Amino acid sequence: MEAKKIEVQLREDIFNVPVKKHVLWEVVKWQLAKRRAGTHSTKTRGEVAYSGRKLLPQKGTGNARHGDRGAPIFVGGGVAHGPKPRDYSYHLNKKVRRKALKMALSDRAREGRITVVEDFAFEKPKTKQAVAFLKSLGLENQKVLLVIPEKDENIQKSFRNLPNAIVLPAEGLNVYDILWANHVVITKSALQKIEERLAK
Repeated sequence: MEAKKIEVQLREDIFNVPVKKHVLWEVVKWQLAKRRAGTHSTKTRGEVAYSGRKLLPQKGTGNARHGDRGAPIFVGGGVAHGPKPRDYSYHLNKKVRRKALKMALSDRAREGRITVVEDFAFEKPKTKQAVAFLKSLGLENQKVLLVIPEKDENIQKSFRNLPNAIVLPAEGLNVYDILWANHVVITKSALQKIEERLAK
């Protein structure tokens, strides 16, 4: 399937704002922290499966004093101050996140790495069509982020098997994926939604 490129005037207040690397770094860090599962867990000395019996008398043996076998000093004992399940996400102001999104888009626009195409649809999921679409844009060997107006199972499944392509609905557009991609392809309707979202 061939993609139809179109010429559009990109909004200056969204696609041409000064880029501050630190703001982008802050938002990417926030995104990655949110994604962490935080399911790591170690056992403390109270949780390991050993008896709590004192190993040897406190005095008189000539050996160092020890309590039970589960103490962290022993191999197989509990872990002192080890990781426990926790939530890594934290709050980041909406204003900062919005600003970073504009900066990421501006960065790609400034380098001429944004292409706007006419809206399109696939009748059924077909990876071959997805490959043809990227070839028609000359992007088959690049990391591509395709932004569509809303979730479309046929389009998303068509691109799912391509390791260098990500499909996102306009509302799911984020800094990390924009910076990951070498090229951003946006459909006409998705562009309108992005402008509505970021013009507020």
